[in-house]
Amino acid sequence: MLNVEDWAEIRRLHRAEGMAIRAIARRLRISKNTVKRALASHEPPKYQRPPKGSIVDAVEPQIRVLLAEFPDMPATVIMERVGWQRGKTVFCERVAQLRPQYKPADPVSRTMYEPGELAQCDLWFPPVDVPLGAGQVGRPPVLVMVSGYSRVMTARMLPSRQSPDLLAGHWALLSGWGRVPRALVWDNESAIGQWRGGRPQLTEPMNAFRGTLGIKVIQCRPGDPEAKGLVERANGYLETSFLPGRVFAGPADFNGQLADWLVRANHRRHRRLECRPVDRWETDRAAMLVLPPVDPVTGWRSSTRLPRDHYVRVDSNDYSVHPSAIGHRVEVLAGLDQVVVTLAGTEVARHPRCWADHQTLTDPAHAAAAAEMRRARHLTAVRPVETTVEQRSLADYDRMFDLDLGGEIA
Repeated sequence: MLNVEDWAEIRRLHRAEGMAIRAIARRLRISKNTVKRALASHEPPKYQRPPKGSIVDAVEPQIRVLLAEFPDMPATVIMERVGWQRGKTVFCERVAQLRPQYKPADPVSRTMYEPGELAQCDLWFPPVDVPLGAGQVGRPPVLVMVSGYSRVMTARMLPSRQSPDLLAGHWALLSGWGRVPRALVWDNESAIGQWRGGRPQLTEPMNAFRGTLGIKVIQCRPGDPEAKGLVERANGYLETSFLPGRVFAGPADFNGQLADWLVRANHRRHRRLECRPVDRWETDRAAMLVLPPVDPVTGWRSSTRLPRDHYVRVDSNDYSVHPSAIGHRVEVLAGLDQVVVTLAGTEVARHPRCWADHQTLTDPAHAAAAAEMRRARHLTAVRPVETTVEQRSLADYDRMFDLDLGGEIA
């Protein structure tokens, strides 16, 4: 067989020196046919050892029978079924070689995203205790969003995963972008929707939210994490790059540190894109939809008649209201940061949102106003009641006790 050195020399003599095939054959003492084959081949010759038989060949028909009926059967079980007593490695390699012939392949395609097309969303639960106030600590969820085209990432910790807080978190992040992707990709988060009867069904609040924005919400099929691999990798990146070595004084401190880190993260070179996410952001953002003229309905909203104790409940906490609103219907609006109560458009209470559970928050001004109203009520003079009382004759009592003796004393 012609070796690589002779192959290279034959091609040099012919191409560079202009030697004829017969002359090359005489110089190298090889046949003209060998020279012709070398000149016709544009790749160097490769030595291939003739295949040898394997000790697994004898049981291959039995392996094929089992794989044809049970394509997912583990190699160790097949080894037991065929009575294999020799090397495990060579047997498993043969099973791995034969299995694709009986089991359909499940390839993972590289998905390409157009500018402004979509953003993938998920909740990340950081494995770190965050002080929530009132001596409580917890691990609140973090809403993470990743734009498909640019891979720009944004995130924010939320008080809860309930629908009012989750939609308020969406609006906070999208408002920060100043634009809205044409679609949001979600898994089967209960506040977003569920797959029922083989069809995705969004919750009513989520439908109202996407309707105001004019976008689509794509729900992944159950058990299909690859459908939102971008945000799943972002969650892992947050856990391994942002979280280590950090201590948080509370949710506000967590979000502050996270915002600073996200700026640096979006300026780092992305391995798959071979550029920084911010380098593609303007193109991505320009293709998104503009924000709607009216803000979507988010947060905790309720209307109630204020009771005598002048407190309203949001989630599991009670917030005081100015007692002048007692007996009137008030509107309660709670966002991610504040709780506001209004009466006929006039603000009668404003509190920072409490992240702890089962707490009572009292504004000193509300407590003082209530005490003053109670004091004024107690000092109010009570008007005397004018009632006519009938006076009974004393002779009636004399007759009652047999004292009517006609004026004689016995």
